[in-house]
Amino acid sequence: MPARKRSAPESVASRRRSNRLSSTPHKSYLHDENDERLPSKRRGRPPIRQSLPQEDSVEREHEEETAEEDDWEAEKEDEGGDDDDEDDEDAPPKVVIIPLEKMRDDGGVSYEDHRLHRNTLLFLKDLKANNKRSWLKAHDDEYRRALKDWQSFVEAATQTMMQVDETIPELPTKDVIFRIHRDIRFSKDPTPYKPHFSVAWSRTGRKGPYACYYLHCEPGSSFFGGGLWHPEAQPVAKLRRSIDRHPERWRRALNDPLLRKSFFPAVKADAGPEAAVRAFVGKNQDNALKKRPKGYQVTHRDIELLKLRNFTVSKPIDAEMLCRDDALQSVADAMRALLALVSFLNSVVMPDPNLDDDSESSSDEAEEEEQDHQA
Repeated sequence: MPARKRSAPESVASRRRSNRLSSTPHKSYLHDENDERLPSKRRGRPPIRQSLPQEDSVEREHEEETAEEDDWEAEKEDEGGDDDDEDDEDAPPKVVIIPLEKMRDDGGVSYEDHRLHRNTLLFLKDLKANNKRSWLKAHDDEYRRALKDWQSFVEAATQTMMQVDETIPELPTKDVIFRIHRDIRFSKDPTPYKPHFSVAWSRTGRKGPYACYYLHCEPGSSFFGGGLWHPEAQPVAKLRRSIDRHPERWRRALNDPLLRKSFFPAVKADAGPEAAVRAFVGKNQDNALKKRPKGYQVTHRDIELLKLRNFTVSKPIDAEMLCRDDALQSVADAMRALLALVSFLNSVVMPDPNLDDDSESSSDEAEEEEQDHQA
C-alpha cells in the first residue's frame, strides 16, 4: 500500500502573492504618515529597555533645566537690542522742526501770467546752490510761489503755441511741464532736484511719439529747442528710411529760412543746403552712432545723418527775456522758427494723410515697409 502524502500546513495553503502586490489598501497622497503609525517590529534586535518612572522624571527635569538655560542665554544675547527697542517705544516720537524761511519781497512788481517774476529765477539760482531736501523744505513757501508763477506762465504760453501750431491741443498744465524731482535710484548724481523749470508742447504733451517744442528755464542755461529727443527704435528706423529714400525733403526742411536764421546762425546766408545739414548733424552728436547703422553702407551719401539718434535743434537765451512784458512774443517767434522741422519730423514718424503731400508719401513708405516685411 503506497505511503500516504503528507498534507501541507494550512498557512501554506493560501495563494502565494508577489512582492509587488499588497493586500493592504493604498493610502492617499493626502494621508499624513504621522497619523495612526504603528510601531514596526524589528527582528534580531533586543527589545528597547524601558526606563523606570523615576529615571524618566529625572531625565525630563534635566531636559527642562537645559531648555531654560538655553532660553535664558538667548534672551541675554538679545538683551542689548531689546533695550534699544524698548527705549524707542517708550520714548516720545522725535519731531524735527525745520523753520520756514521768510519769502523774498516782490520788490513792488506784481506776479503776472504773461511773464515770469524775477523771484522765480532767484529761487532756481538758490536751489542750484543748495540742492538738498532740508533746504527745499525750509523754503517750501518760496518753491510753491515760484512753481505757481511758472504754471501760470505756461498756461498763457500754451495759448500762444496753439496759434503757432494748430496741431497743439489745449492740455492740462501737468501734462506739459516737467517736475523738478529727480529719480536718483540709478544715478551717480545724488542731487534730488533739477535746478530748472521746463515744458514741452506736442500733440500729446511732454510724452508721446511726436516731435515737440521745448522751453528750458534755468538762470545761465536757458534755451529754446525742438525736435525728437531719444526716439524709440521704430521711429528711428522710419527716419533713416526717409533719409535714404527722400534726402531732398530733409534738405528742404533743414533749410527753412526761419529755422536756418534762428538755430543755425553760424551758417552763412550764401552757403549751400549742405551747410545746414552739417550744422544739424553737429548739434546731435551726443549719442550718435560711431559706426554705420545696420543695413546701410559706409559710402552712403548721408551716412552722417543716418548715424543720428537725436533729431533736435536748440539755441541759448537769456532767462531775463522771460521776465519781460513781451516774453510770450519771444516764445512765439522762437517756436514759429521750429514749425517746419517739427511738422516734417511728425510727417515721417506719425504720418497724417490729411496734412500735406509729405505725409501721404510717408504713409506710402509705411505700406512699402509692410510689403517688404511680408516678402
